[in-house]
Amino acid sequence: MVSSGRGQSTDGGAGRRGTAVPGAHAAGAHPATSLDETVHQRHRLGILVITSRARQAGFGYLREALGLTSGNLSTHLTVLEDAGLIRVEKGYEGRRPRTWVSITRQGRAALAAEMEALTRLVRDHAQEQDTDMPGGSDERDN
Repeated sequence: MVSSGRGQSTDGGAGRRGTAVPGAHAAGAHPATSLDETVHQRHRLGILVITSRARQAGFGYLREALGLTSGNLSTHLTVLEDAGLIRVEKGYEGRRPRTWVSITRQGRAALAAEMEALTRLVRDHAQEQDTDMPGGSDERDN
């Protein structure tokens, strides 16, 4: 893993402010409060989804699948690895150096919590749409 200085925030200061426990938002709190900022970033979410479906994903595959540069992917991998959500292994395939990425149990739990929070958001949004008044006038818009 290409990394400079473990423990430094490489996610733009976002940190892990969200929760990784399904249903952990406070009673009455909006479901968006359950989103984990480390997981929710679209490329990191993509990394977790891809690695959750395979035993390991190669660095090159992740780079191509997500349309990232090597440096950008390395930065996202560092954030996820520092958070304990993935494991990065370096080795060789023949004489060629390779990097493989796998999701950890903690990563699977964080991904499941994120998907649950997103599901609640979609469900709540659909219910709000169903209760909106005809003509688009709604007291929430005031």
